[in-house]
Amino acid sequence: HSQTSLSLLNFGQNVIFTAGLTTIMYLTAKDMVAGTATVGDLVLVNGLLFQLSVPLNFIGGIYREVQQAFVDMDAMFGLRDTKPALKDSPNAVEYNPAKDGTAIEFDEVEFAYSISPKDSKSKSKESNTSVATTTKRPILRGTTFTVPQGKTFAIVGTSGCGKSTILRLLYRFYAPDNGTMRIGGKDISTYTTDSLRRAMAVVPQDVVLFNDTIGYNIHYGNLDASWDEVVEAAKKSHLHDTIQRLPNGYDTLVGERGLKLSGGEKQRVSLARAILKKSPILLCDEPTSSLDSHTELEIMNNLKEIGKDTTCIIIAHRLSTIQDCDEIVVMGRGRVIEQGTHDELMRKGGRYKELVAFQRSQTEYSPGEQEPINI
Repeated sequence: HSQTSLSLLNFGQNVIFTAGLTTIMYLTAKDMVAGTATVGDLVLVNGLLFQLSVPLNFIGGIYREVQQAFVDMDAMFGLRDTKPALKDSPNAVEYNPAKDGTAIEFDEVEFAYSISPKDSKSKSKESNTSVATTTKRPILRGTTFTVPQGKTFAIVGTSGCGKSTILRLLYRFYAPDNGTMRIGGKDISTYTTDSLRRAMAVVPQDVVLFNDTIGYNIHYGNLDASWDEVVEAAKKSHLHDTIQRLPNGYDTLVGERGLKLSGGEKQRVSLARAILKKSPILLCDEPTSSLDSHTELEIMNNLKEIGKDTTCIIIAHRLSTIQDCDEIVVMGRGRVIEQGTHDELMRKGGRYKELVAFQRSQTEYSPGEQEPINI
């Protein structure tokens, strides 16, 4: 609307001044022919008219800037007035990992996403009034498990079983509908959200990068870290050599949301951020899904080194990457259906063994020799 009004304003001004200039020049030229005006009069009239047009055009530009400022201010105040879905309780305390510990417990946790239809208002059959309708999509149905302090814990299962939701609940994006989540033996809701998030490093599925240098994007994991620590984090995530081959090294711009980097490179930036943060709790949501097998193996070895002194939860679809974890949980329909080490689960011959066998068959399968196994 602002651009349209400015275009109409400029168009109107140009029409008026063009018509006025043509008329004035014609009348002055006519007076010159009649001998009542000189060439100086012609120049004077022309100059006066242009001196009038420039300030008016400037006013049109100012009008557009003011209109745009009102639009931006409206958006800004809208953001400031947005209330967070989760608020800290008045008695919430700061989370101290060294004092409280980092053991994580889920006790009969239930959670469902609220889904509003496209047309959020439907008419009631009994009356003509419009009523808002919201449905629930159950995800977790009584999930129970414990992650001991300093252990590496893996969660596997089919898509939609609630793996990523567990990390979102831990990071306090949502609150459980029922059940209890504890960290260090205390309910997670007794801690302030900021202190909890400071104690957690996250490697998400969808890595968000700023339209800045690759060095800045790594440094964002911990802005208080030194540049040597940034470089060391890049080396541990196997990103340093790739950066060195770039034209501007660490000063190379990554583009909007990192569009100039491949999926694997963006994932390694996210890993470098998590390494740089040095948090006592590490949450990884498929940290190597976009990497080749060789790089994946090296990064998983680095994650094991990092995870020695941290409580680590890894969500993975590639089961080969989590076989050395201290504990593996198999999720199904929002519940824990199996739990144990890799060897224990393989001996049980349950769902985990089926998933491992299926992935191996898919890896070894070549068309014309063997049909893929459906489970």
